[in-house]
Amino acid sequence: MLKGTKLYSIINQKCPKCREGELFDDRNPYHLKKLFDMPERCEKCNQLYQLEPSFFYGAMYVNYGFTVGIAIAVFLAMNVLGNNFELHHYLIGIIIAIFVLAPLTFRLGRSVWINMFIKYNPNALDEEEKAQALKRGQ
Repeated sequence: MLKGTKLYSIINQKCPKCREGELFDDRNPYHLKKLFDMPERCEKCNQLYQLEPSFFYGAMYVNYGFTVGIAIAVFLAMNVLGNNFELHHYLIGIIIAIFVLAPLTFRLGRSVWINMFIKYNPNALDEEEKAQALKRGQ
């Protein structure tokens, strides 16, 4: 997967501007105490992650799409495995899958959302180094 692509940034949960910095403080989404923890800015290029107050509310819609996709996938998988399932079997399977994958879909939703608004800049790290050098020189 190429580093300059949006897919790279989304899957690896990297800064959408420089593709180097981490979007989340802890890479493991199943450390539930740190699930929501994000740095304020990218540690590499200084890109602000929360572009405006309540910026990540829109990520709920992306997460909803992932959740519907999971529900459909579980339903189809259960149909392929056998057609003798009753309604409550489908519901139990779907609910378990959604709960198990919720931390992952939460983070992917945020990653997709921020990548929709911040463009990749291959020179972001160089520009940040120049800005830091100017600050030190003053």
